[in-house]
Amino acid sequence: MAYQKVEQRFPVHSQDLDTEELPVTSLELEWDMEKELEESGFDGFEPDDSGQHHLSNSTGNTDLDMEFMQPSASPRGRFERLEEDSDYVEHIRSGPKNQQGNFSKIAKLFAAGIIIFICGLLIGYYGQKGSSKKVLPNNVTTPIPPASSTAVPDDSSIRQDIVRAIEGYSIRNFFRNFTRFAAESDRGTSAAHVMEQWTASGLTEIHLVNYTVLLSLPDTDQNKIILTNSSQCFYPSGQQCSTLYSAPRVKKENNDLPYSYAAYSAKGSLEAEIIDVQYGTIDDLLRLQSSTIVTKKIALIKLGQVPLLYKLSLLLEAGFGGALVYIDPCDSPQTERIGDETFWISLNPGGDPSTPGYPSINGSFREHRTNLTSLLVQPIAASLAKALLSSVEEANGNGCFPLTNSSTVSKTIRLEVGTLSEYRTIQNVIGYLKGSINPDKYVIVGSHHGNNEELWTSSTSIITEIIKTTMSQVIRRRWRPNRSILFCSWEGSTFGNIGSYEWAEEMEHVLQNNAVAYINLFKPVVGNGSLNTVASPSLRQLAADVINTRFSLNCTRHEECSGRKVNSMQVEGNSDFFINHLGVPTVQFAYQESKTSMGPGFLSEAFLIQDASMIEALDPSFSLHETVAKLTAEMILRIANEPVLPFSVLDVALEVQQQLKDESIASDQMLALASALRETAQLFQSDEMRPANDPKERDPAHVRMLNNVLQNLEKNFLIQQAPPGYYRWTLKIP
Repeated sequence: MAYQKVEQRFPVHSQDLDTEELPVTSLELEWDMEKELEESGFDGFEPDDSGQHHLSNSTGNTDLDMEFMQPSASPRGRFERLEEDSDYVEHIRSGPKNQQGNFSKIAKLFAAGIIIFICGLLIGYYGQKGSSKKVLPNNVTTPIPPASSTAVPDDSSIRQDIVRAIEGYSIRNFFRNFTRFAAESDRGTSAAHVMEQWTASGLTEIHLVNYTVLLSLPDTDQNKIILTNSSQCFYPSGQQCSTLYSAPRVKKENNDLPYSYAAYSAKGSLEAEIIDVQYGTIDDLLRLQSSTIVTKKIALIKLGQVPLLYKLSLLLEAGFGGALVYIDPCDSPQTERIGDETFWISLNPGGDPSTPGYPSINGSFREHRTNLTSLLVQPIAASLAKALLSSVEEANGNGCFPLTNSSTVSKTIRLEVGTLSEYRTIQNVIGYLKGSINPDKYVIVGSHHGNNEELWTSSTSIITEIIKTTMSQVIRRRWRPNRSILFCSWEGSTFGNIGSYEWAEEMEHVLQNNAVAYINLFKPVVGNGSLNTVASPSLRQLAADVINTRFSLNCTRHEECSGRKVNSMQVEGNSDFFINHLGVPTVQFAYQESKTSMGPGFLSEAFLIQDASMIEALDPSFSLHETVAKLTAEMILRIANEPVLPFSVLDVALEVQQQLKDESIASDQMLALASALRETAQLFQSDEMRPANDPKERDPAHVRMLNNVLQNLEKNFLIQQAPPGYYRWTLKIP
């Protein structure tokens, strides 16, 4: 029989092949079936010469005998059975003249076939029963290791070897390498250096993806706050201006980012009264508007509790003309003293502002939006906020002094804000390890880089160490994961996650169908206190299992043992587009100073100046980096390797039920529906997922269908529109 490779998909298998191909610039997963068979050990496979068999030669029988063929795991390539061998067909049709003798021969052949079949069953049964033992010359029996342990590497053992090989001193070496490069900005782009290190670690499929985007940079002179009644001039750091109208140039980080400015703020000057609005929540503004006229005034607002973009939208709606943003020292741990430091913020919700909702590629229409708000926004240090408020120090129970307006005399200031808009090219580094069974399904791991990025050397060092240990197993043991793993390093994170947004917008249609999970590496170590784990509900149980497995072997610190709780708070950083627009489950591990490291929430919106010495002081042995790397690698490999995605449907239903119970507006009908959803989820896990996880009962077609359901589960909780700063994905707790 002859087989011919055809480049089409039969409609009967369309449900098994709902895949999309990534463009050549990102992922070109082309397959050659003959090469696959050779790689799998089918050295003797040689397809017949199709030139010797043509459909036009079969004139007597137009109905081809189409055998059922198991669908290929590859995204391309199917085999179509052609006609029978011409000599064989002719022999059968001619037949002997003696029909009785022919019948006798057929009967004998049939009987012989039955006997051979029965013997085969018996041999197979007793052969399998005795295959686990081998008789030695001295009549001693000993177990024979299974074939999978000798010929085919076991995924669980490989996963353990990869995680075990991750070491803190190796991460520290990568960290110092990236730090030295960042200090020598004239050596080239950080993206090229990241690509070089990944290549040296064994990863071969790597691409640099460029986007030209609109960035908001600080003006040549630092922004100023001037008291009109005394003509005193202050910089955002609280330092007084040397001369009123000839302020020195601001000290910049890598010639671009100053200590304090708001990217994409409106620019200009405004002279108005300052008004203390505390955190700027709805309650704060309603209480204020009942007694004060706020039109064209300047709000003095604390960072935290709710997203900054949401608070600024409330200020704009109330009629304010500007805002001074600061961090109350009481909202941060005493060891961090965030409020005493200067910082910068971005008012960009995500992506290139000149191409909202679509990628910044050649030919795209651009909107030259120099600012994303009409408010003049300037972050300031807590010391300056205290001076403007004339705050009286009244210590609370924690020994700090919340900042409030203690003066009955109003103050008028002139706020001067300047920014520069400039188009620049950013580069993402995209590397991938192609899967062996489901190469069209992607587990995405993301860090970030760039001379202007905060703590990029820390996260990039961890992902590079994971690549190194993973590729060592790929090369040494010829192993590949079930699903493809994409290693990504994004640029432009501090300006609004621009790099990840642009790439995901370009690949959105593919990622909607094929992205399985996103593992986030963003600020992995910002303290040496407790482990903070944030995961989507469907990944919460897996994250807890990974943490318990890790710390059951090494749980010497009380903070580590007490930091096992997994929450569903909003994940910061470059995971935003994947969860907020695609509904892809996400997870992130990070060490913080304490459980309340970031105070009442959303203080992470402030980008702080932190150098390499601060990171090494927090984690001198890089043991915390090692822990985050091991947990992250374990999550990656569990999701990429397990035949059935290790997602918990029940945890999603429990999250919905819990959120409705916490809401006073939930009706009895909604609670009843949530209870029904929980029962359905329990049945789904017991009746559908349990058999699929049993190798004896596992059916490939059923597993593929089940994985598609699990992959798309959390997409059902996306809403069309959300308030500024909040997720469209309703399962995330603000």
